[in-house]
Amino acid sequence: MKAIIKLIFCCFLLLYFAGCVALTAWFDPKPTGTPSFRDMPTEASKTILPDYWIEPPDIISVEALHLVPKDPYVLRVFDIVELNVLGMMDEEPVLHGNYPIEPGGTIQLGGSYGSVKIDGLSLRKAEERIKDHLLTALGEPIVSLQLVKMSDIEQIAGTHLVGPDGYITLGSYGRVLVSGLTIPECREAIELHLSKALEHPQVAIDVFSYNSKDYFVIFQSLTGGEQVLRFPYTGNEDVLRAIANCNGLTPNASKRIWVARPIGNSHKPIILPVDWVDVTAFAGTHTNYQLLPGDRVFVVEDRWVTTDGALARIIAPMERIMGFSLLTASVLTRYYGHVMTGGGERGMYNNSGNYR
Repeated sequence: MKAIIKLIFCCFLLLYFAGCVALTAWFDPKPTGTPSFRDMPTEASKTILPDYWIEPPDIISVEALHLVPKDPYVLRVFDIVELNVLGMMDEEPVLHGNYPIEPGGTIQLGGSYGSVKIDGLSLRKAEERIKDHLLTALGEPIVSLQLVKMSDIEQIAGTHLVGPDGYITLGSYGRVLVSGLTIPECREAIELHLSKALEHPQVAIDVFSYNSKDYFVIFQSLTGGEQVLRFPYTGNEDVLRAIANCNGLTPNASKRIWVARPIGNSHKPIILPVDWVDVTAFAGTHTNYQLLPGDRVFVVEDRWVTTDGALARIIAPMERIMGFSLLTASVLTRYYGHVMTGGGERGMYNNSGNYR
């Protein structure tokens, strides 16, 4: 009798430790102190989210509006300059237009003028070098040189990944900390950083890819393990859209669903029960809550599936024990006779050699 009581007690302990999480399917998950649900945004009354905070691994795009280098600017390869030469002969080809600085640091003037190396020079010194180069072909040319496009602008404009440390890289202009900033604050931080090398820089900032904000859909399962699905947050998600992104409920899922919403540093989240039948069959909106970043849509496993899984966890060890016991008993029964007492061929014959 005591052995049976101990076995039952062990079964209850196994049921508790193996399926304590799954037993939430039998109870109301709403904790004490959960606020009223009347003011929660739903499908029919969605709210506008506050300013977006940039975090890793978001991708932001930077558009250059006004980037002018501080004087004196040193010309580099792949810069584009505008050249205008006056005082040329009528029969000579006109030198006017945009000229890229090619690899090697030269610009090709074309015709009989050849090329001039100007990289590493300021605009004024580059004008003097071009003028000295043209003196052999022209009398007194008047050379005007202006910077049209910096090669470094491609390092600033474009998309930039926010690294794990919260910085973006702007090529030769260094790195800027943008994590935790809103879009206007990010623009100010980049312009302030660029002002060290540029005159009153102006850029436009936008989020190219929202990667740092997610919501989760969790399907409870005692036997198969809980399935956690992560989706990027775009600002227009609700419970119905979240389940639709999972291709609907799984065969073992029940219609007991709630949204668990974390609140800052509080250890008590907001629990928002969802009336799934009302949302789907009757187009109800009052429990089709708008999701926010970090929300967990929890789908409870069907009660009978949970019970079956819990019983299977209890019965399976007992089946193994019983199988081992039966196998042991069968082996002992097989070898219990003369073999166990030193039998075999010696035990089957008496001292006279006759078969017993």
